[in-house]
Amino acid sequence: MAEPVIADTKPVVMELEAGDYYWCTCGQSTNQPFCNGAHKGTDFTPMKFTLEEKKQVALCACKHTQNAPFCDGSHTKL
Repeated sequence: MAEPVIADTKPVVMELEAGDYYWCTCGQSTNQPFCNGAHKGTDFTPMKFTLEEKKQVALCACKHTQNAPFCDGSHTKL
């Protein structure tokens, strides 16, 4: 499988409302950490995740987390 582009070497920390979101898995989106369709023509597809309530999250931007879409500190080992 193709390797994702490392969009950043730190997580994107933000407060999100409850709802559905699509996390970029390819690293090519200009709307990081969310998908903008830049994966078209690749082996990647966005990852849908749902928040049941408003909360602060740290979303992975290096695309190497083992806890997608959330940061697990993998960026410190790149």
